[in-house]
Amino acid sequence: MSPVTAPSDERRVRAILIDYGGVLTAPLGSAFRGIAADAGLEPSQVIGVLGTHEGARCALVEHEVGQLDDEGFEDAFAAALVEAGGKVEARGLLASLGAHLELDLPMIDMVRRIRAAGVPVALVSNSLGQDCYSRIDLDELFDVSVISAQVGVRKPSREIYRIACSRLGVAPDECLLVDDLEHNLVGAARLGITGVLHRTAEETIGVVRDLLHLPAPSVAGE
Repeated sequence: MSPVTAPSDERRVRAILIDYGGVLTAPLGSAFRGIAADAGLEPSQVIGVLGTHEGARCALVEHEVGQLDDEGFEDAFAAALVEAGGKVEARGLLASLGAHLELDLPMIDMVRRIRAAGVPVALVSNSLGQDCYSRIDLDELFDVSVISAQVGVRKPSREIYRIACSRLGVAPDECLLVDDLEHNLVGAARLGITGVLHRTAEETIGVVRDLLHLPAPSVAGE
């Protein structure tokens, strides 16, 4: 795997922006399939509802930018799932979604190693519930956390990446973004941010290490 956008010869990547859901966790699709199973729906129906149902789609956007609270999003999402034929309780829906998102421990360890090597690290994430990040230690892993509901703007808007770079104190063209959605990388590329499309921990870790010019971990370090 190679970066979606590569740094120019004149600059060197020296900071990293990284997504949460689907990068530091199992793919989001697995969580949506879990919700579908709980609701008695077909595996693809939940993600389909979020993409095509106007009420659910608008609620997601409003929730991600902090204009709709957890309960408001759960009400809209649950109503759309019931309309699709599912059996769903609104309260606890976001918690159930989080419970279906297993952490990707090799990716989390990569972040820990990168920060320990002195590389500035920012979480840049579209939020999904107040407890979305409760399973990780944000202060341990990141120098800054830029979460969409807290800053009022969501990926792939260039503004959320500007905020992250500013808080890290680095120029966008000195940054690397790791994300599992290509349109998020495209948005960041407009600022000159190098992008890596995440698919597996094994591939991503090697590419990130090379772009940041970090040595491979020793056998003892493993």
